[in-house]
Amino acid sequence: MSNIDEIAAFLPCVTPDAWIEAAVKNQNILLIDHANCEKKAASTALNLMFRYIEQYQLLHKMSRLAREELRHFEQVIALMEKRDIAYESLPAANYAGELRKLVSTWEPMRLIDILVAGALIEARSCERFAKLAPHLDEELSTFYLSLLKSESRHFKDYLTLAREVAAAHSKPIDVDQRIAVFAEKEKQLIEEPCAEFRFHSGPLLGE
Repeated sequence: MSNIDEIAAFLPCVTPDAWIEAAVKNQNILLIDHANCEKKAASTALNLMFRYIEQYQLLHKMSRLAREELRHFEQVIALMEKRDIAYESLPAANYAGELRKLVSTWEPMRLIDILVAGALIEARSCERFAKLAPHLDEELSTFYLSLLKSESRHFKDYLTLAREVAAAHSKPIDVDQRIAVFAEKEKQLIEEPCAEFRFHSGPLLGE
Protein backbone atom coordinates (compact mmCIF):
# COMPACT_ATOMS: atom_id res chain seq x y z
CA MET A 1 0.00 0.00 0.00
CA SER A 2 1.18 3.53 -0.68
CA ASN A 3 1.12 6.16 2.06
CA ILE A 4 -2.08 7.63 0.69
CA ASP A 5 -3.72 4.20 0.44
CA GLU A 6 -2.90 3.57 4.08
CA ILE A 7 -4.34 6.94 5.05
CA ALA A 8 -7.46 6.36 2.96
CA ALA A 9 -7.99 3.07 4.75
CA PHE A 10 -7.59 4.79 8.14
CA LEU A 11 -9.95 7.72 7.52
CA PRO A 12 -13.69 7.19 8.01
CA CYS A 13 -14.68 8.99 4.78
CA VAL A 14 -13.27 10.85 1.80
CA THR A 15 -13.29 14.62 1.48
CA PRO A 16 -16.52 15.64 -0.29
CA ASP A 17 -16.13 17.00 -3.83
CA ALA A 18 -18.07 20.07 -2.71
CA TRP A 19 -15.23 20.94 -0.32
CA ILE A 20 -12.72 20.71 -3.18
CA GLU A 21 -14.87 23.07 -5.23
CA ALA A 22 -15.02 25.52 -2.33
CA ALA A 23 -11.26 25.32 -1.83
CA VAL A 24 -10.59 26.18 -5.48
CA LYS A 25 -12.90 29.21 -5.17
CA ASN A 26 -11.37 30.34 -1.84
CA GLN A 27 -7.63 29.89 -2.32
CA ASN A 28 -6.68 32.95 -0.27
CA ILE A 29 -8.58 31.60 2.73
CA LEU A 30 -7.19 28.14 2.03
CA LEU A 31 -3.61 29.40 2.33
CA ILE A 32 -4.25 31.61 5.35
CA ASP A 33 -5.97 28.81 7.24
CA HIS A 34 -3.32 26.33 6.11
CA ALA A 35 -0.66 28.60 7.65
CA ASN A 36 -2.66 28.71 10.86
CA CYS A 37 -2.98 24.92 10.89
CA GLU A 38 0.79 24.50 10.55
CA LYS A 39 1.39 26.83 13.50
CA LYS A 40 -1.15 24.96 15.61
CA ALA A 41 0.37 21.59 14.67
CA ALA A 42 3.79 22.80 15.79
CA SER A 43 2.29 24.17 19.00
CA THR A 44 0.57 20.85 19.77
CA ALA A 45 3.84 18.97 19.33
CA LEU A 46 5.70 21.41 21.59
CA ASN A 47 2.99 21.22 24.25
CA LEU A 48 3.29 17.44 24.30
CA MET A 49 7.07 17.76 24.71
CA PHE A 50 6.64 20.01 27.74
CA ARG A 51 3.90 17.91 29.35
CA TYR A 52 5.34 14.41 28.81
CA ILE A 53 9.07 14.91 29.39
CA GLU A 54 9.56 11.29 30.50
CA GLN A 55 8.45 9.90 27.11
CA TYR A 56 11.67 9.75 25.10
CA GLN A 57 10.12 8.36 21.92
CA LEU A 58 7.52 11.10 22.06
CA LEU A 59 10.17 13.78 22.59
CA HIS A 60 12.15 12.67 19.55
CA LYS A 61 9.13 12.36 17.24
CA MET A 62 7.44 15.57 18.38
CA SER A 63 10.65 17.58 18.12
CA ARG A 64 11.06 16.59 14.49
CA LEU A 65 7.36 17.09 13.81
CA ALA A 66 7.38 20.61 15.28
CA ARG A 67 10.38 21.59 13.14
CA GLU A 68 8.73 20.26 9.99
CA GLU A 69 5.42 21.97 10.72
CA LEU A 70 7.18 25.30 11.25
CA ARG A 71 9.06 24.79 7.99
CA HIS A 72 5.74 24.18 6.26
CA PHE A 73 4.41 27.36 7.87
CA GLU A 74 7.36 29.28 6.43
CA GLN A 75 6.68 27.81 2.99
CA VAL A 76 2.99 28.74 3.11
CA ILE A 77 3.60 32.33 4.15
CA ALA A 78 6.25 32.63 1.43
CA LEU A 79 3.61 31.57 -1.11
CA MET A 80 1.16 34.05 0.39
CA GLU A 81 3.69 36.88 0.17
CA LYS A 82 4.51 35.99 -3.43
CA ARG A 83 0.80 36.07 -4.29
CA ASP A 84 0.12 39.32 -2.36
CA ILE A 85 -2.20 37.58 0.08
CA ALA A 86 -2.46 39.48 3.35
CA TYR A 87 -2.08 37.35 6.47
CA GLU A 88 -5.31 38.32 8.21
CA SER A 89 -6.90 37.04 11.42
CA LEU A 90 -9.24 34.15 10.67
CA PRO A 91 -11.52 32.38 13.16
CA ALA A 92 -10.60 28.71 13.37
CA ALA A 93 -12.83 25.90 12.17
CA ASN A 94 -14.52 23.87 14.90
CA TYR A 95 -12.83 20.68 13.64
CA ALA A 96 -9.93 20.32 16.09
CA GLY A 97 -11.95 21.80 18.95
CA GLU A 98 -14.73 19.27 18.51
CA LEU A 99 -12.23 16.40 18.42
CA ARG A 100 -10.59 17.72 21.60
CA LYS A 101 -13.93 17.49 23.41
CA LEU A 102 -13.60 13.70 23.19
CA VAL A 103 -10.22 13.64 24.95
CA SER A 104 -10.26 11.81 28.29
CA THR A 105 -9.31 13.64 31.49
CA TRP A 106 -7.27 10.82 33.07
CA GLU A 107 -3.90 9.40 32.09
CA PRO A 108 -2.75 7.57 30.10
CA MET A 109 -6.04 7.82 28.16
CA ARG A 110 -5.64 11.58 27.86
CA LEU A 111 -2.31 11.21 26.06
CA ILE A 112 -3.58 8.33 23.92
CA ASP A 113 -6.63 10.35 22.89
CA ILE A 114 -4.52 13.40 21.99
CA LEU A 115 -2.29 11.17 19.86
CA VAL A 116 -5.27 9.51 18.17
CA ALA A 117 -6.77 12.91 17.39
CA GLY A 118 -3.39 14.01 16.03
CA ALA A 119 -3.24 10.97 13.77
CA LEU A 120 -6.68 11.76 12.35
CA ILE A 121 -5.85 15.43 11.78
CA GLU A 122 -2.58 14.61 10.01
CA ALA A 123 -4.23 11.88 7.94
CA ARG A 124 -7.02 14.24 6.87
CA SER A 125 -4.54 16.95 5.95
CA CYS A 126 -2.58 14.50 3.82
CA GLU A 127 -5.73 13.22 2.10
CA ARG A 128 -6.85 16.77 1.31
CA PHE A 129 -3.46 17.79 -0.08
CA ALA A 130 -3.54 14.79 -2.41
CA LYS A 131 -7.14 15.28 -3.51
CA LEU A 132 -6.83 19.04 -3.95
CA ALA A 133 -3.49 19.16 -5.80
CA PRO A 134 -4.84 18.24 -9.30
CA HIS A 135 -7.24 21.21 -9.14
CA LEU A 136 -4.63 23.88 -8.39
CA ASP A 137 -2.03 25.80 -10.38
CA GLU A 138 1.33 24.09 -10.92
CA GLU A 139 3.18 25.91 -8.14
CA LEU A 140 0.58 25.24 -5.45
CA SER A 141 -0.06 21.71 -6.68
CA THR A 142 3.66 20.87 -6.55
CA PHE A 143 3.89 22.32 -3.04
CA TYR A 144 0.94 20.33 -1.72
CA LEU A 145 2.20 17.11 -3.25
CA SER A 146 5.58 17.76 -1.62
CA LEU A 147 3.91 17.69 1.79
CA LEU A 148 2.46 14.19 1.44
CA LYS A 149 5.52 12.31 2.66
CA SER A 150 5.94 14.29 5.87
CA GLU A 151 2.21 14.46 6.64
CA SER A 152 1.96 10.71 6.17
CA ARG A 153 4.88 10.19 8.54
CA HIS A 154 3.28 12.49 11.11
CA PHE A 155 0.12 10.39 10.95
CA LYS A 156 2.15 7.22 11.51
CA ASP A 157 4.16 8.78 14.34
CA TYR A 158 1.04 9.81 16.24
CA LEU A 159 -0.57 6.41 15.77
CA THR A 160 2.58 4.49 16.72
CA LEU A 161 3.01 6.57 19.87
CA ALA A 162 -0.62 5.98 20.87
CA ARG A 163 -0.16 2.22 20.59
CA GLU A 164 3.17 2.33 22.46
CA VAL A 165 1.67 4.29 25.34
CA ALA A 166 -1.22 1.84 25.55
CA ALA A 167 1.09 -1.18 25.44
CA ALA A 168 3.21 0.21 28.30
CA HIS A 169 0.21 0.56 30.63
CA SER A 170 -0.41 -2.11 33.26
CA LYS A 171 -4.03 -2.60 32.17
CA PRO A 172 -5.23 -3.37 28.61
CA ILE A 173 -6.23 -0.31 26.59
CA ASP A 174 -8.11 -0.72 23.31
CA VAL A 175 -6.63 1.93 21.03
CA ASP A 176 -8.78 0.77 18.11
CA GLN A 177 -11.89 1.49 20.15
CA ARG A 178 -10.67 5.04 20.78
CA ILE A 179 -9.86 5.45 17.08
CA ALA A 180 -13.43 4.39 16.25
CA VAL A 181 -14.86 6.99 18.65
CA PHE A 182 -12.78 9.81 17.18
CA ALA A 183 -13.33 8.63 13.60
CA GLU A 184 -17.11 8.74 14.01
CA LYS A 185 -16.93 12.37 15.10
CA GLU A 186 -14.37 13.22 12.42
CA LYS A 187 -16.64 11.83 9.70
CA GLN A 188 -19.48 14.02 10.92
CA LEU A 189 -17.26 17.12 10.93
CA ILE A 190 -15.95 16.43 7.40
CA GLU A 191 -19.34 15.69 5.84
CA GLU A 192 -21.52 18.22 7.68
CA PRO A 193 -22.00 21.52 5.76
CA CYS A 194 -20.37 24.59 7.32
CA ALA A 195 -21.17 28.29 7.07
CA GLU A 196 -17.50 29.24 6.46
CA PHE A 197 -14.79 27.59 4.41
CA ARG A 198 -11.69 26.38 6.24
CA PHE A 199 -8.96 23.83 5.55
CA HIS A 200 -10.61 21.33 7.90
CA SER A 201 -14.24 22.40 7.39
CA GLY A 202 -17.01 20.41 5.81
CA PRO A 203 -18.51 21.53 2.48
CA LEU A 204 -20.04 25.00 2.39
CA LEU A 205 -23.74 25.36 3.15
CA GLY A 206 -25.83 25.64 0.01
CA GLU A 207 -23.19 24.15 -2.31
